[in-house]
Amino acid sequence: MSEQNDHKRAAAEKALELVRDGMLIGLGSGSTANYFTEGLGQLVKEGMKVRGVPTSRATANLAAANGIPIVTELIGQIDLTVDGADEVDQALNLVKGRGGALFREKLVAAASKRFIVVIDESKVVKKLGVGVLPVEVSGFLWRTTAHRLASVATSLTVRGGEEAPYITDNGNLILDLTLAEGIDNAPALAAELKAMVGVVEHGLFIGMTDTCIVAGPDGPLVVGRQSGAAASL
Repeated sequence: MSEQNDHKRAAAEKALELVRDGMLIGLGSGSTANYFTEGLGQLVKEGMKVRGVPTSRATANLAAANGIPIVTELIGQIDLTVDGADEVDQALNLVKGRGGALFREKLVAAASKRFIVVIDESKVVKKLGVGVLPVEVSGFLWRTTAHRLASVATSLTVRGGEEAPYITDNGNLILDLTLAEGIDNAPALAAELKAMVGVVEHGLFIGMTDTCIVAGPDGPLVVGRQSGAAASL
């Protein structure tokens, strides 16, 4: 196992300390979140009673393989959601979606009492937009949506290519936006993208994270939001 994977596992294991018997738990997607799901499965084998709300079909399959009961219809709130992120800034705002599950990930996060992000230290950035910003769009007249999105991006590409595009679990396309100078005002851009016709959801998670667990050589660092702001990463 690589050192980075060791860090991812350490972050996930720290998040497992927050799990309590009887909880309804949102299960994130991606490599770090997978470690959490696998660890949760071990707790279930040891007798803990929990249920999971998966953020993707792949996560649902992983949860089932690890004996975690799955909930797909929800009334009320999820007690705790643990997910990864592609980028995390100093205010605990995120870029997510490079794994393709951003829409369901955001639905689950928004339905949660607590949203915990687990990452290795390579995901911490001074300004969001270091890499691509995924935007999920309807496949119907997607080129007109892409034209609208081009007004806020340096460039954009269809994930998978136009000949064989990547299709999300919801049957939509993902356009990956590149912003050469990064994102100066993430909340404003998030609002602008959400207002565009044809956009289903975008990968900016603004003001949603309660706690970020960052793992590095010195072990997991827990950073929490306080009074609307976050401690420095």
